[in-house]
Amino acid sequence: MSDTHALPLHVQISEMLIRDIHAGRLLDGARLPPERSFAENLGISVGTLRRALADLAEKGMLDRVQGSGNYVRAAPGAQSVYSFFRVELLAGGGLPTAELLSVERLPKPPDLPAFGSSDHAHRIRRLRRLSGTPAVLEEIWLDAGYAETIAAADLKESLYLFYREALSLWISRAEDRLGLAPVPDWAPPAFGPTPGAPALMATRIAFAQDGARAEVSRNWIDTEVAAYVARLA
Repeated sequence: MSDTHALPLHVQISEMLIRDIHAGRLLDGARLPPERSFAENLGISVGTLRRALADLAEKGMLDRVQGSGNYVRAAPGAQSVYSFFRVELLAGGGLPTAELLSVERLPKPPDLPAFGSSDHAHRIRRLRRLSGTPAVLEEIWLDAGYAETIAAADLKESLYLFYREALSLWISRAEDRLGLAPVPDWAPPAFGPTPGAPALMATRIAFAQDGARAEVSRNWIDTEVAAYVARLA
């Protein structure tokens, strides 16, 4: 959690708990452990935990009862930084983190679905982990019409949060298509499946707030450790 691109620690904890609630690992009405022991188990300070719990309460996912404790509220529509991230550990949930591999501005490859107005795009390659376990290899193509340049140092762990804050671009919806594809040759050794091996791949088209196709991504999932999950409310 020391990566300079990482979200603030209390936001990471809040997001982890949101994903655990959505995955059913924390059930509606369940009482969380006492704050001091909970913080010790998570390896964080009580102050950081309380900021995370306050964030959950603000999102309507926690009831804080004075003198009694903190109780889970399963609110499926609650806003989350990772609300579009559909991959979970096989046991459910898992805190997403990202290791940036490269970012380059390039001509759009012809094999991608049509998107955006520019003939160039920013290609962002990352290795995504869930609670520290390598799970997803990502190749994201953001239309260059939204930014002339993107520096690696400017990117956040949550790209959609970076889009909102730096580019005034809101991803309003996304379409995912699943299929099989070989793992690319640029996959780092930390990713379980080896280059050339067949893997589950999600191809995503992400739409901006005005309905335009803003981004296309390809996501290779290590199904030995993670699964693609879509929940219908």
